[in-house]
Amino acid sequence: MTYHFINPSQPIIDHYLKNAQTIAIVGLSDRTDTAAYRVAAYLKEVGYTIIPINPKLAGSEILEEKAYAKLQDVPIHIDIVDVFRRSEFLADVAQDFLETDADIFWAQLGLESQEAENILTKANRTAIVMNKCLKIEHANLAKRDGK
Repeated sequence: MTYHFINPSQPIIDHYLKNAQTIAIVGLSDRTDTAAYRVAAYLKEVGYTIIPINPKLAGSEILEEKAYAKLQDVPIHIDIVDVFRRSEFLADVAQDFLETDADIFWAQLGLESQEAENILTKANRTAIVMNKCLKIEHANLAKRDGK
């Protein structure tokens, strides 16, 4: 049987988006042709504070924001951790997530991992969204809200 993550209801996802201010983007690079870059640029444009997470680019700036090597290095509270790493790396990111006080673990469209879900739920961190694009979800919410 194939694993398929069951996301929270739309009202809960909308609540996450409306209440978040800071979004760490794991796997964000300075390559403007990537989905992660386009999503990050959109999120910044609509008012979120974005935090690039990329060990190869730590200390540099992406979209005028300082990049960090890992989630644990970020000195401020993270509302959403948006992950742009292949599914096989989601469990590793989930472990890093547990070492922070971040609120919501979000894996981008096409990404899901039963191991990551198990790691998070075992630690009572149940604010999890997988296989959904933050940009698409935000744009749909804005449309529903008439913005």
